[in-house]
Amino acid sequence: MRIAILTFDGFNELDSFIALGLLNRLGHAGWKAEICSPTAHVTSMSGVTVQAQRPLEFANEADAVIFGSGIYTRAIAQGIGQSGSVLDRLQLDPLRQMIGAQCSGALLMARLGLLADMPACTDLTTKPWVIEAGVRVEDAAFHARGPIATAGGCLASQYLAAWMMVRGAGQEAAAKALHYAAPVGEKDAYVARLLAVVRPFIPADHRPPAA
Repeated sequence: MRIAILTFDGFNELDSFIALGLLNRLGHAGWKAEICSPTAHVTSMSGVTVQAQRPLEFANEADAVIFGSGIYTRAIAQGIGQSGSVLDRLQLDPLRQMIGAQCSGALLMARLGLLADMPACTDLTTKPWVIEAGVRVEDAAFHARGPIATAGGCLASQYLAAWMMVRGAGQEAAAKALHYAAPVGEKDAYVARLLAVVRPFIPADHRPPAA
C-alpha cells in the first residue's frame, strides 16, 4: 500500500506527521506513507523545514492519498483552474484510490470535485470556505463515504489514518498497529474509541467488532 500525504508550504505538522507515523506502523505489511510536495522542501506553519520524500505527482500512482492542511490552503484552492496551478499536476481516481483530507485539505478536495454531494468534515476556520465551494459541512471529527473521507480538527488525523488502515489492511492488523502507538495504560480503550468512530464508515466485511 503506497500512500501519498500531500504536504504544502505552511503545512500543519500534526495533520501530516500523525497520519505518516500511524500508517507506517503497517510497514511490515508492505505499507509505506510518504510526504509528497510540489517542491523539494516545504516549511511548516511553525517554521519546520522538511525534505519531500516524493514529488507531488506520486499521488497519481499511489494507492491512497491524504490532502494535508496548512495556512496557505485557501490560496492553493483559489489557483485551481488557473494556468500554473499546483494541483493541475494531480490526476486522482477514487475508483482505484482511497482519498482523504485533513482539515483545510477538504477545501482542495471540494474544489477538485472529489467530494461530489457528500458532506465533509473540516476545521472551524475552513468551514465557511468549504460551504462556499458548495459542500455541506458536518460538525463532526470524521466522515466517509466509500473510498472518500474527511477529518476535522488536527488530532482527528488519527481517525483518518485508522479508517485507511482498516479499509486497506483489515481490522485486526489496524488494531495491532494502533495499539502499539496508543498511550500506555489506555491502549485497549484508546483503540476501541478510534475504531468506534470509524466503524460506521467501513464496509461490513471490514468492520471491527463492537466493543
